[in-house]
Amino acid sequence: MTQVCYCGASTAFEQCCQPLHQLHIDALTPEQLMRSRYSAFVTGDAQYLFDTHHPEYRSGLNVTELAQACKQSKFVGLEIVDAPPPSTSSGEVEFKAWYQQGKEVLALWERSQFSKVDGLWKYCRGEIKPTIKLGRNDPCPCGCGLKAKKCLLG
Repeated sequence: MTQVCYCGASTAFEQCCQPLHQLHIDALTPEQLMRSRYSAFVTGDAQYLFDTHHPEYRSGLNVTELAQACKQSKFVGLEIVDAPPPSTSSGEVEFKAWYQQGKEVLALWERSQFSKVDGLWKYCRGEIKPTIKLGRNDPCPCGCGLKAKKCLLG
């Protein structure tokens, strides 16, 4: 069975984010780049995360640190809150990246800034909003259609 893409798109990972990870295609929008970066966190593709991080905003960030960050949490769903049309050189995407730590399911809520470097979209930085804790009766962010208590929190 084909794996639906981790980014929440209805297409298969092999047709959605994987071609970006393998550098066969480039992200056409900040949202597409952000979705592919989320999938890279899920799959542990730290090199892709590093390569798509704007060089001017890395501040000592390295592939080893990114690999550790990928392993720290189990990512379970992505929710796009806002993705306004970008300008020709910059854009923003607000999202909630749901992850599981122990028995808790939390969301990293961020408004990310992106800009183009040599014609390619790169992640610059993000404004982190307060962490959200998933309630037992909330819809499960994995997309299964169940309440959280029946899926992730059960």
